[in-house]
Amino acid sequence: MKERTSTQRDESTSSHIKGLTTEHRAHPKANSRPPVMPCLDLSEEVRSEKCRTDLVSRAPDLMEVCDGRGSARALLSSVRLLIFTGAGASSALSCSSASTHKHSVFCEDPLSIMSRHSYTHWHLGLSDGRFPIASSNSDEYNPLEIEDIPPPHPHPRGPGDDSSALSVLDVDMCLEKNKSDHYTDYYNNPNLIVRRNREFRIILKLNRAFNKNLDNLQLEIMIGSLPDINKGTSIVLSIGSGKPEKNWKSNVLETTASSITVGITPDVKCIIGRFRMFAVVVSYSGKKRTPRNTDTDFYVLFNPWDPEDEVYIEDDNDREEYVMNDIGFIYNGDYDMVASRSWNYGQFEEGILDACLLVMDAGKVPMMFRGKATEIVRQASALMNANDDNGVLVGNWSGDYSRGTAPSAWTGSTEILLQYAQEGCKPVQYAQCWVFAGVLNTFLRCLGIPTRVITNFLSAHDNNGSIKTEIVLDKSGNIDRRETKDSIWNFHCWNEVYMRRLDLPDQFSGWQVVDSTPQENSDGLFRCGPTSVEAIKQGEISYPFDARFVFAEVNSDVIYYQKDQFGKSKTLSVDTSYIGKLIVTKRNNSSNYMDVTLNYKYAEGSHQERQAMQRAEKFGVPSRDYLDTTESEVDVEIQADNLKIGKSFPLTVNFTNKSSQTCTVDAVITGSVVYYTGVISSTFMFENKTATVDAFGTQSIMMYIKASAYMPFLKDQTNLKFMVSGNTEETNTPFSTMRVFTLLPPDISIKVIGTPQVGKNLMITVEFQNPFQFSLQGVQLRLDGPGVMSTKMKEYSEILPGSSLKYKVMVIPQMSGRRVLMATLDCPQLREVTGQLEINVLAAG
Repeated sequence: MKERTSTQRDESTSSHIKGLTTEHRAHPKANSRPPVMPCLDLSEEVRSEKCRTDLVSRAPDLMEVCDGRGSARALLSSVRLLIFTGAGASSALSCSSASTHKHSVFCEDPLSIMSRHSYTHWHLGLSDGRFPIASSNSDEYNPLEIEDIPPPHPHPRGPGDDSSALSVLDVDMCLEKNKSDHYTDYYNNPNLIVRRNREFRIILKLNRAFNKNLDNLQLEIMIGSLPDINKGTSIVLSIGSGKPEKNWKSNVLETTASSITVGITPDVKCIIGRFRMFAVVVSYSGKKRTPRNTDTDFYVLFNPWDPEDEVYIEDDNDREEYVMNDIGFIYNGDYDMVASRSWNYGQFEEGILDACLLVMDAGKVPMMFRGKATEIVRQASALMNANDDNGVLVGNWSGDYSRGTAPSAWTGSTEILLQYAQEGCKPVQYAQCWVFAGVLNTFLRCLGIPTRVITNFLSAHDNNGSIKTEIVLDKSGNIDRRETKDSIWNFHCWNEVYMRRLDLPDQFSGWQVVDSTPQENSDGLFRCGPTSVEAIKQGEISYPFDARFVFAEVNSDVIYYQKDQFGKSKTLSVDTSYIGKLIVTKRNNSSNYMDVTLNYKYAEGSHQERQAMQRAEKFGVPSRDYLDTTESEVDVEIQADNLKIGKSFPLTVNFTNKSSQTCTVDAVITGSVVYYTGVISSTFMFENKTATVDAFGTQSIMMYIKASAYMPFLKDQTNLKFMVSGNTEETNTPFSTMRVFTLLPPDISIKVIGTPQVGKNLMITVEFQNPFQFSLQGVQLRLDGPGVMSTKMKEYSEILPGSSLKYKVMVIPQMSGRRVLMATLDCPQLREVTGQLEINVLAAG
């Protein structure tokens, strides 16, 4: 394990995150609100004592409420009445919907009402398909310190009036040992963090020795604003009583004259979040609780170390990589020239765990969903994007990022999540697929779910569910933008999570695809997954969730059509192997990628691949029989080398004749600047070429692409698409192919001066030179390094042609071991400039 020094917690940041109220969170959209829960109207006479008593005595029927996922569920077994009973309260609780302020009633158990001397406040904020009952980890209901229990016979009143009565003086959460035992000592958080189904210990310091035969000592553990034993949001553990406990377990480990050490084991299916704890002495006359103390709050996370937990992953190296690693590499570029950028996941950084819980609060994820990995993952897929419900990130592929931060400028997730929390859950601008995937990776690893980022090169976006990517050409050989609805992303990033799918057959557990980039609507929200990788490979696309869409992303056929002047379409060619060319993720304990393509599909043309496609066809995938297509006798290949922004380069088109006769090819070659999503920005080249190809021979056409041809159209896009289409004169057989190349940006360098060591000053320098003949304006430089430094950002108004910048900063590393420093430089004229430096930080001397 790596060493981490203790640091003083920034109370202003943490308290701001924890203290966010409902009003700071996502606001509902009035035009998309689900049906409002039926409530009882409260008129003025409700204020009378008699009316309140009458309402308390009622036992309303079961209420059906819409959970916003397309089905009505019975969530409550009784209507509960919330009444102001505190001093100065003059009316019943106002339960306000988003658009009205009419008084209504939401009910609570009558005994709870009669025993309470304070009031509880709750807003029924209905927002875009999310139902908010018991959906906030931040909102609290706390019981009274002293609670009377009416005795069956007359007794002296009030607990604690006997000098020999037991009292709890203090609670020691045993932070250091518990965090080490639960693999949570990396979290920069002052509270205890534990994992499900693993015992942790606390020490209750008492005014005298504990006598299990005479004393009745309990621990009350609760979460959220409506704690309920039946829903797992309220837990009562009887210490030393010997009573069997169904879910959470307690165990007396040691007793002394002034303390008792108790072991507590959270249920393996318990809710994930921040729990409050009270020690309670129960006597014949009442209960005496310890005061509300945030120091005794503790977090419960998923437990990938425990075989009984649904996110258990067996291999130690996998746990280290997919749960504990806070630094990663996300891959982009081209399938045959894979590039990478480092990413600060930062799941252990200060404030991140609270921010992740706040994301669920803002999205009004019901508490009852928060103990189920499948539910959290599916909810998180929607919560990462702001398309439906003021989620974390706003997607933007326009090229105009003037109202926020360009997606390429981010260095990691921590800056994004902390900004989201500190600004009252206002969506952060902007993101593209790798940003969505990086932040979702942080969110899920922080909660204890094994997660990794996947890059699929040449990823299909199938708009109509046909499992076919249709490219329509006009009569000149250009792509018809109006007719071409599908797109092929040069690369697309999503996530995989490792978990047991309790809702699927056993063989479909393991890695699951989840994608938070808003592409298509799923059950009313922009999200995708989780869907089993193994099910995709086998063609079993009927299982939830969104398997058909993911299957298309890696298996679609590319079909080239051409329309004549009358609008009639003709199939030119079909490429069944273009999509999903390469699927990769970071290799364990390495910056290199691991090829996982065969996890998603069998080798093209193999017997197993044909069987998988046949299974998919049974579930509605159209057949691969293309009756009107004649296979071309000519194969076309496009090649290019030394691709750098602002540089000219050679382009080669190879025509290979597969027939025994010489043939003549007439070809149209076009060059376009495209977004990495495959959408064309501008066309800068259009050439007609003819070549004669010998039987079984190859003929090449060489072209020289000048920088001056594409640079005026480049802007923030660094991808060039070349398409070759045409036919052979002898047989009039058509052919088509295309290729996208990514232009490499200039380098940025990071250096350190001195030996990196925990607690010692370290100088870091970042250098960059503008290689272009134009100025770079509005430049942002970011420097980041989890465990070494927090994110720092420096702005420059202009970098002149040929000029250099040098940025220096002094930092004090906080964590030992392998660390990565990362930098990005971003401006409207130049994107995607990234650099990283791996260093080894020594332990404190």
